[in-house]
Amino acid sequence: MAQDFYQRLNVARGATADEIKKAYRKLAKQYHPDHNPGDKGAEEKFKALNEAFEVLGDVKKRKMYDEFGEDAAKLGWDEAKAEQFRAYRAGPRQGGGGFAGGGFPGGFGGDGAQVDFESILSEMFGQQRRGRKAGPRAGGDVQASMEVTLADAVLGAEKQFTLHGKRLSVKIPAGVENGSRVRLTGQGEPGERGGPPGDLFLDITVAEHPLVRREGADLYLDLPVTVGEAALGAELKVPVFGGSGMVTLRPGTQSGTKLRLRGKGVPALRGSTPGDLFLVVMIKLPEMLDDATKKAVTTLEKHYHGDVRAKIAL
Repeated sequence: MAQDFYQRLNVARGATADEIKKAYRKLAKQYHPDHNPGDKGAEEKFKALNEAFEVLGDVKKRKMYDEFGEDAAKLGWDEAKAEQFRAYRAGPRQGGGGFAGGGFPGGFGGDGAQVDFESILSEMFGQQRRGRKAGPRAGGDVQASMEVTLADAVLGAEKQFTLHGKRLSVKIPAGVENGSRVRLTGQGEPGERGGPPGDLFLDITVAEHPLVRREGADLYLDLPVTVGEAALGAELKVPVFGGSGMVTLRPGTQSGTKLRLRGKGVPALRGSTPGDLFLVVMIKLPEMLDDATKKAVTTLEKHYHGDVRAKIAL
């Protein structure tokens, strides 16, 4: 028996949106083709996971799927059609074309023979009045998700991914953030009767960086410096996304001092001023303290005036 979409993601039907997203990310990472080169089984599993998440990750589609199952796709995820279909199956109808007693036999909770779902949909939606054939119809839009690195979000990137067995390429614009949506025109569901295909919408999640923190358009990086650099001052070369920069430490710089590199934060998606990169000075002691170092530190201690924690009050 084929798994339903909840079973594919290994979640309960009452799972929250966050639980569904976490389950999808875990399984998608496990079965991603890039991690399983040449493994057809993993590729098929990955395709099935994406198909399930495209539906369960969308509030409206999930609601319709819970009601109609996979037949919701045959309704084009169209709530207007779903409402017509509910009325159609509710009955009772007089004469041909309906089901006495309300509801459908078989797949929709009644007893008896299975319903020819395709024939019903064709009868309801496939023809216009007076027997004229329906015209072209655009395909439905598709929703998927993608996780990118913070470097991708700052610099922009071109990413490759697989959706329903099809290899696609997408340009990630510099400045994306959690919740940003990238549109791939024409990569959605195919159109009907010569209609144009729908679009694919990628919902972006930016992964946390192990060293750099993002606050809006600004970036923060803890910058280790030696006691001598902090005390005497120094010119330091520091990393930035896409290159490097120079900062000046003034003599007597304290831990926690913020040094700013203007414009080296996250670019703005809509052309406004980019954010800044803040380097937070962190004075680092030598890892090995020999007798000479201890003597130097003891001498240094004599130059503190009063209690360095005197101004701390909660």
